[in-house]
Amino acid sequence: MTVQVGEKVADFTLPNQDGELVSLSDFKGKHVVLYFYPKDMTPGCTTEACDFRDAHESFKDLDAVIIGISPDPVASHQKFIDKHDLPFLLLADEEKQVAEQFDVWKLKKNFGREYYGIERSTFIIDKVGVLQKEFRKVKVKGHVEAALEFIREQL
Repeated sequence: MTVQVGEKVADFTLPNQDGELVSLSDFKGKHVVLYFYPKDMTPGCTTEACDFRDAHESFKDLDAVIIGISPDPVASHQKFIDKHDLPFLLLADEEKQVAEQFDVWKLKKNFGREYYGIERSTFIIDKVGVLQKEFRKVKVKGHVEAALEFIREQL
């Protein structure tokens, strides 16, 4: 069962970059910007993470937390955070359970090759845990501003 706009998001728990378990329910009372990205240290994912980093204070001012999720392991997330000074959590979904819950683990094609991977997507969850907006097949340029604007409009 995948999440649907207007419905409560089922709680999940994943390890963060420090190996500590983090649950979606830990953020009740805040807006959650949950973004799925394919791989640490790759050009598009680095640009997206740095755009979220640069807008972090604006999200914080709106009582919103940013959480990134990819299938990369905990150690990779820590290196990514250290290298780019990311001020938000990155969660390791190595089993792809949360990616499947959000229907972002997809068959992809690149240069004629087929493989499974993360479809870059962002989900905005309100303060009571209801999915308010989904951005699927995200193009990095301008995306963070669109997510920020959506939260502003909700207030």
